[in-house]
Amino acid sequence: MKVLLDECVPERLRGRLKGHEVHSVRYAGLSGRKNGELLRLADEAGYGVLLTVDRGIPYQNSMTGRGIAVIVLRAPGNDIHTLEQMTDAVDRALINISAGEIVLLEYSAPGAL
Repeated sequence: MKVLLDECVPERLRGRLKGHEVHSVRYAGLSGRKNGELLRLADEAGYGVLLTVDRGIPYQNSMTGRGIAVIVLRAPGNDIHTLEQMTDAVDRALINISAGEIVLLEYSAPGAL
């Protein structure tokens, strides 16, 4: 899967998502783009998923007819140490995600029941 990391996601997370082609928006030349434009350009560039912590994306953008999906990480912070704990959940979501879908993944603190 070709995955694009939004600007709010640490670039170092790239190395934690094994078996996928993962780029940052900076690497893809899409820095500074607003969500709707970013989704359109990422879709046109062949990305299958935008990975973000921006909780507003599901409410601000229509995904109808898009070839790209969105995974929103809902965590207490966007630092690498917090988000890397969510990579197993991201990997599972990438297996089943479909174009135009938005998947919300909730952070679960280590050791939490």
